[in-house]
Amino acid sequence: MPNVGQELLNVPFPEMVLKLACAIAEGQYKLDMVSCQIAKFMGNKDKAPVHLPDLTDPNDTEAEIVTSLIGAGFQPTFYQFTDTIIEVKMAISMNRTTEKSVSVSASGGWLCFSASVNASYSSKYSYSVEGSSLLRTKITPLPPNTFMQRMLDMKAQALQALFAIKMKEAELALEKQRQEQEAEMEKLENP
Repeated sequence: MPNVGQELLNVPFPEMVLKLACAIAEGQYKLDMVSCQIAKFMGNKDKAPVHLPDLTDPNDTEAEIVTSLIGAGFQPTFYQFTDTIIEVKMAISMNRTTEKSVSVSASGGWLCFSASVNASYSSKYSYSVEGSSLLRTKITPLPPNTFMQRMLDMKAQALQALFAIKMKEAELALEKQRQEQEAEMEKLENP
């Protein structure tokens, strides 16, 4: 008769855990690579342009500044496997049935006999195994790691510095225009 304890030990649990761990590691690597590719894409103003209104020129309401998504303050999302569950359900049942024969003797009495239980005679074993497994994992968004965050911040600061230079140039141009207008007004008032 099969041993129930041995059947439970035959479940390839260590192999399942190893395969799941390897799949998670490979999945995490691919998730990280995709997030890095998205970060690269988001930092390129030609591939992912964001058109912001140019507020430095109050006379031109349609003027705009083109920057990248990162320059506009957006960041890529990174994901991490945070919770993984392996659930194995198994039902093992063994049934032993033995058939016995009862005969009526020629003299009219009952005669009862039984035979030894063996596979060739009238003993049957019914053995069934049911099993199911469930693998469940949870992926959670998280901020970029420290190194990537510094890179994203540096890129955003560089783009913001370019924007600040443009704003300063626009302010100087407006100041120059105001001074020229004042000079014109003074000439008109004092001919």
